[in-house]
Amino acid sequence: MAVVVFVLAVVYRMIDVQYVDGEQWRQKAEEIGLDYKTIKATRGSIYASGNDLLATSLPFYKVAFDPSLVSNELFDKTIDSLSHLISGFYRDHSADYYEQKISKARNSGKKYMLINKRTINYQQKQMMEQWPVFNLGQMQGGVIFQKTDKRHMPFKSLARRTVGYMREDEGVGVGIERSFNDYLAGQDGEGLYQRVAGNNWKPVNASSDIKPEDGFDIHTTIDINLQDVAQNALLRALEKHKANFGSVVLMEVQTGEIKAISNLTRQKGGGYAETLNYAVAGLNDPGSTFKLASMIALLEEGKVNLEDTVDTGNGVKEFYKKKMRDESSYKGGYGKITVQQVFEKSSNVGVSMLVDSIFGDNPQRFIDAIKETGYGQLLDFQMMGEGVPYVKNTDDQSWSGLSLPWMSVGYETAVTPLQTLALYNAVANDGRMIQPIIVKSIQRANEPVKTFKTKTIQKRIASKSTLKKLRAMLEGVVERGTAKNIKNGHYSIAGKTGTAQKLINGQYMAQRYYTSFAGYFPADQPMYSAIVVIDDPKGWNSYASGVSAPVFKEIADMIYSQDLDIHKEFESTTIAEEGTFPMIRAGNFDELRQLCNELGISNHAEGEDLEWVRTRVDNNAIKWRRNHDESDLLVPNVQGMTLRDALYLLENKGLKVSITGTGRVRKQSVRPGKRIDKGKTTITIELG
Repeated sequence: MAVVVFVLAVVYRMIDVQYVDGEQWRQKAEEIGLDYKTIKATRGSIYASGNDLLATSLPFYKVAFDPSLVSNELFDKTIDSLSHLISGFYRDHSADYYEQKISKARNSGKKYMLINKRTINYQQKQMMEQWPVFNLGQMQGGVIFQKTDKRHMPFKSLARRTVGYMREDEGVGVGIERSFNDYLAGQDGEGLYQRVAGNNWKPVNASSDIKPEDGFDIHTTIDINLQDVAQNALLRALEKHKANFGSVVLMEVQTGEIKAISNLTRQKGGGYAETLNYAVAGLNDPGSTFKLASMIALLEEGKVNLEDTVDTGNGVKEFYKKKMRDESSYKGGYGKITVQQVFEKSSNVGVSMLVDSIFGDNPQRFIDAIKETGYGQLLDFQMMGEGVPYVKNTDDQSWSGLSLPWMSVGYETAVTPLQTLALYNAVANDGRMIQPIIVKSIQRANEPVKTFKTKTIQKRIASKSTLKKLRAMLEGVVERGTAKNIKNGHYSIAGKTGTAQKLINGQYMAQRYYTSFAGYFPADQPMYSAIVVIDDPKGWNSYASGVSAPVFKEIADMIYSQDLDIHKEFESTTIAEEGTFPMIRAGNFDELRQLCNELGISNHAEGEDLEWVRTRVDNNAIKWRRNHDESDLLVPNVQGMTLRDALYLLENKGLKVSITGTGRVRKQSVRPGKRIDKGKTTITIELG
């Protein structure tokens, strides 16, 4: 009887709560189930220099449904077709399954049900918005598209570590994503949500909602094509030499804009991936690339000339009972060589002897001379995580009699590849050391919010006479020295190899090297500077000359083949020499051939479908060869043509032409082969 009474009491209370006080409790539950939640802002995009997308946020959606909002007539009329469309789209359950799922939710009074856990993209959302019921929107059709953004990198692994990532929920990130997060993140909004069945939250879309402000876009200096070239050249070298990691930075000399930056690390399972930014953060003994700084100190002291000689003997020199060796010591050494040759051959003995002889009594003066150039100091780079350089002072606890000679050849110090590159770039840039930049502007809807310009770190790292000698030495390294294997006949390279023994557990290890090559090109008119670092290469040839320098040349070769501004102008030898022949040098093929035929001059065509030609004298005959490709947008060679022909060609190419002198075209101000910017490129032709 007690049990029966208890059950009846429970039933009575259930009826009382459900029907008598039901409306009151339902209202209370609804009030408790309302809460304001964050509406995430869309993160800004990151662009390369040509407006190529490096990273962007793509919208994805979860599809939910409030079936209670649909009228009975519309629901009965459309549920069958809607179920078939959902089933056909997701392809995981039958149309009957979805029809039963939606009908059950409607009959039970559910105001929120997740159609499927799988997210859809924006194009798929647009398609679903055309479906029956869904085309009425959220308020009448009950469909709810809950937006969530996913970060997407269109170029996949290209510059992945430089672009970086940001885990906003953890406050953890790297690269540009982290460094410029305050701009990229935007301002989150706030919206009213209602708790519904399954502990889900349904947006109410109240008038009190605060809309989010999307993040700003970041425009970088990276050139996608050059990034691809640099990254692939580095990857091939790492795979060939089975190295631990490698880094490459390519920079414009005058602007300091980084056009390519790649950092690849060997993975446990094989292969290489971008995981750490060695170029910006990686501190290491620079090795022989530091000798450039030593030479600046020596030359600025005014007691050393390039023609002076140094007796390096058998390539072994003892400092405080510790022997320093040249690579040539096993061959008997270099003997007596000039200061220029000391640098070209990268003689450790020669450099350390020079530094010790001049700065041995006052080592701090040597250190101060180097720091005055700006080398060994923070660059205040735009990205977070720049390694703090270490150039030892004489008051350092670890200073000893060995410190000066070993520092002079790149040991007992630590700098990043980017910091070393800044010094070499300064030599190429007439002595002006500038801050490398990787972000040019921050924009919103193509309107600049903030722009970044080149900053000068040091107006002049050395005197003009010293800079001239430095450039001669750097060119000599490639012409005759340790990097002569990358010399070529098309353009000149200036630079320095660096091979430093690796410091492992406090000990410098023989046959374990940190190799590098830093320099610029073309040497006579520098446009680009670059540094290549490859750590712990394996195999018989593990020096910088055979490991890092070839990567530098591969990148330079590719740029040379693509960037016509580097190419030298055509020489005047392209014009046929005067002789017994009339003044036939270049012009319209049909007209010139007719003229030669009437004058009885033997002439032959080299090729077919010729329209504009240039002459070549072959014995007693003239040979016609194609002057330029009619279909391209490159400046044609008009030297030797009549004014009429030159004007016709140039103006039809979209060039603005100004003229000086009389006669045939003797010179043109814009070299042949340069790309034309239609309506903007102006050319002056000099007649004579």
